[in-house]
Amino acid sequence: MRLLPRLIPALALSTAPALAAEAEKPAFLVKAEAFPAQEAARGLTGIGERIAFRAHEEPFLVVATVIFVLAILHTFLAVPITKYAHRVQHDHDEKVKDDPDHLKRVSFKGTVLHFLGEVEAIFGIWVLVLLAAMTWMKGAAAVTGYMMGVNFTEPLFVVIIMALASTRPVLRFAESCLRLFARLGKETPAAWWLSILVIAPILGSFITEPGAMTIAAMLLGRKFYRLKPRPLFAYGTLGLLFVNISVGGVLTNFAAPPVLMVAQKWNLSTAHMLTHYGDKAVVAILLSTAAYFAFFRNDLKAMAAQVPDTDGDGISDWTQRNTPVPLFVTITHLLFMLATVVFAHYPPMFIGGFLFFIAFSKATQHHQNPISLKGPILVGFFLGGLVIHGGLQGWWLQPIISSLGEWPLFAGSTILTSFNDNAAITFLASQVEGLTPALKYAVLAGAVTGGGLTVIANAPNPAGQALLARYFGDGVSPLKLLAAALVPTIIVAMCFMLIPDKSAHASENPPAVVLPEH
Repeated sequence: MRLLPRLIPALALSTAPALAAEAEKPAFLVKAEAFPAQEAARGLTGIGERIAFRAHEEPFLVVATVIFVLAILHTFLAVPITKYAHRVQHDHDEKVKDDPDHLKRVSFKGTVLHFLGEVEAIFGIWVLVLLAAMTWMKGAAAVTGYMMGVNFTEPLFVVIIMALASTRPVLRFAESCLRLFARLGKETPAAWWLSILVIAPILGSFITEPGAMTIAAMLLGRKFYRLKPRPLFAYGTLGLLFVNISVGGVLTNFAAPPVLMVAQKWNLSTAHMLTHYGDKAVVAILLSTAAYFAFFRNDLKAMAAQVPDTDGDGISDWTQRNTPVPLFVTITHLLFMLATVVFAHYPPMFIGGFLFFIAFSKATQHHQNPISLKGPILVGFFLGGLVIHGGLQGWWLQPIISSLGEWPLFAGSTILTSFNDNAAITFLASQVEGLTPALKYAVLAGAVTGGGLTVIANAPNPAGQALLARYFGDGVSPLKLLAAALVPTIIVAMCFMLIPDKSAHASENPPAVVLPEH
């Protein structure tokens, strides 16, 4: 037994080189990095011929993309699978309802089907298929090397910021701020609906988009969805929320994931974002929300009757836990959120801060609601799976991005965002050398424009869907979400591309001034 203290460090030191070797970048990724130079040497310039060349040189990348496409198709089947899971569980409950052993009430088949129908679990499930294929085709060392190279900072950050933003003190503070605007409309459902869908997305430029999404979704649940809007209105609001959050974070250079990917390399300051993107984003949010408000105004008017004014002060009375939260508790929560945003790129810092926050929340438990980590962890699982898959899609995305003009690039970026996280689109664009200011503008504007079309288009979307899914019966339909987000997406596209922006379309090298001859 005395040998163990000496033996364990020795074993650790002896295995360290092996672990380091296993964590080296896989050969297929090193090979993929050489594709542009090889294509230039062969004179390959067309999108199709470049993708065909890459597919021939590294077939595993094709397999990875096929698996990713299957995962996307799986998301469209999530609602039917969930319905079937409920039916299987119901049939099982009927079969064992007279059995005294309550443990037999758990249906293995129904539970597995329910898990397969969880949108937040789908990409993680298909990661297992991807890693199995990678192991079979490239070996276990390639799996270790690839996984160690994946950046999980964004999923971890979203988990922490969701948990913080959903706490009672933060929600009450956000609700108090939005109430200042809702009071202008006597706190009717319409007033809250407008306040949440306009103000919260713009706040996303300061508290980050995931934080804004969490607050907006939870307040919409309290002030809107609990009044049971008809399905068309429910989906319309969700689609509008996703689009507004996606564009609302571009007033600064640190709050939106697609902006973060290029801010440093393209030298995008907050002032630049505000004057070239933020102004158009605010106009788009106002126009989109006004259009949906006009279309659904009768629904909102009917909802007002469901929230009575019992004290006769002309303001709708919303029943909820109203015990006050001490100011120091609220301020401390906001400081924890601020620290998390400041250290958003440093997981040891914001995770360590969250552990201190948990201790503080326990000490002030009488002012808190129970903190549920299930939702944030599921969303983190979703995003973790997405970044694993997304890291292997650059082989076909990069030739498309680097071969398009301004308008085609804007349209392509908007469409491709629907099938991949918009941060991945801008990251790949940042690797392309020689992009003009107009092309940089087009790809970034397109990425944020398409961020509301699907749940995988923007990192905060899974958080919103996880918080609001219970109001959509068996789950959110991807096709209905796409249809609901289409109109505001078109409005955003028009604002970004039709409102003149001379600076964004200026040449990198302006012509020299020629002095007249004397």
